[in-house]
Formats: sequence, structure tokens, C-alpha cells
Amino acid sequence: MDGMTRALIALTSHSELGRTGRSTGYYVGEAAEPWEVFRAAGYDVDLASVAGGEPPVDGRDENDSTQNDFLATAGVTDTPKAADVDPERYDVILFAGGHGTMWDFPDDPDLARIARSVYERGGVVAAVCHGPAALVNLTLSDGSRLVAGKRVTGFTNSEEAAVGLTDEVPFLLADKLGEAGAQHVPAPDFTEHVVVDGRLVTGQNPQSARAVADAVVKLRA
Repeated sequence: MDGMTRALIALTSHSELGRTGRSTGYYVGEAAEPWEVFRAAGYDVDLASVAGGEPPVDGRDENDSTQNDFLATAGVTDTPKAADVDPERYDVILFAGGHGTMWDFPDDPDLARIARSVYERGGVVAAVCHGPAALVNLTLSDGSRLVAGKRVTGFTNSEEAAVGLTDEVPFLLADKLGEAGAQHVPAPDFTEHVVVDGRLVTGQNPQSARAVADAVVKLRA
């Protein structure tokens, strides 16, 4: 390592929203805003996705300059597969949300491998909105769950109900985090909310993406 902090933003490759017939993917702002914050802090920022290539997008705001800059310059059209990522290169991993994460993040062995390596080498694991789906089954080298005994947040049951997808997602994120031994700490629906517990940083919803990245930068300072 040359002293520069390196961050990896992980994206879903899943594009089908349950049985709705609608498409999903990663929520663009939840990747774009942290990307902007990290770069402003002098980080070297890379992207990766579960399947590689160009991951499916959701929640894009075509009038948002940060999102447009991200889509134009971050390399999102040709992301490496998580399987091909060397975790030793990174000090931070951030799991961006979007409903697609609920299908492919929880059981992806390579996302787990990267996050475990980053965390066990003293780095920061962060996730926002549905991104904490990557944490529900994540174990450390000793077999313990990363989130066990930790305070976390993520998209709440009431937020899921508000967007009408309670019966479409494979599980309710807040419940599953609790089952993994975490203490889920909710805030009012769709308000900015970030929880920091040691080197684990989680944000509740899209409104929290920038604040999650800010919290990571503060931890690394």
C-alpha cells in the first residue's frame, strides 16, 4: 500500500424485482454520492459488481449532476466481477443499495471474502439502504457473524411497506439483521440516519448515502 486510501463500491447485478415484472438494480445515488465523497477526500475509488460488466440501474435521477458524473466517468459500464477482486488492495468496502441487492448480496461468497479481508485488516465495512443485505450472512474467519452484537441500520420494515414491496423481497432486511445478532436501530421513514459501530458504518435509506461516506472518511482520518 502506498498510503492512499482505496475504497471499493460493490453493486448488485440482479435486475428482476420479485414477481412485479419491474426491473431493479443498484440505486444510482447510493453509489454516486459515496463515490463523490470518497474522491473529494483523496481516495482511490473502484467499482465491482456480483456478475461484472454493466450492472442494472434503479432510482436514477437524470437531473442529478453527481449521478451523471458518476455514470459518465466511474467505469460503471465495465465493472470487474467480485470474484476477480483482490481485497488486499482496499481499506474500505461500501455496499450500495437498491432492491437488487436483496437477491444476490446475501450469499455471494466473493463479496463476503472481500468484506472479511477488509475488516480483518483493520479497514471499514459500510453499507447503505438495502446494501446491508451483504452483511446478513457475513462471517469472520473465526466463524462469528460480523454484525453480531453490533448496532446497525438499513431499510426499515415500514419503509419497505411504504414502497409496497414487503411481499416481493425475499426477506425483510431489518428482521434478517436482527436474526444475525445485530441490534437494528431505525429512524423515521426516509430521513437521513447513519449508525457507526466500530469499523462498521450503515445507513438507513437513499437519503443517508452521502452521510455514510462522510462517516467512513471521518473514521479513516
